[in-house]
Amino acid sequence: QVRLAESGGGSVQAGESLRLSCAASGYPHSMQALAWFRQAPGKPREGVASIDINDRTYYAKSVRGRFTISRGDAKNTLYLQMDSLDPDDTAVYYCAADIQGIAVKGHILSTVGYQHWGQGTQVTVSS
Repeated sequence: QVRLAESGGGSVQAGESLRLSCAASGYPHSMQALAWFRQAPGKPREGVASIDINDRTYYAKSVRGRFTISRGDAKNTLYLQMDSLDPDDTAVYYCAADIQGIAVKGHILSTVGYQHWGQGTQVTVSS
């Protein structure tokens, strides 16, 4: 049973930084891809960043150059370093895992690529 638990959310001012963490348990080495998604009120869930089993990274255009996705050495922790935060980054951030290999076949930043989700952590950026 794959379990994902996010932490590190909070409230910050525009221009500040936050680092999100996601602790993964249950077959972490079989995960084909791990990703961060976010969902703002009234908007669909969108892919923010992803990292595949070969450590290739992918970013949404809106966060490229500001956010960095990485994994811990033990591969069971996922991070999202968020710099130069903007009020438009306000959302609930979710960690997601692809076990079935769907994300890496053309759905790397799409919700359809991921089968396991965390509960989410709130990020609020004020101007």
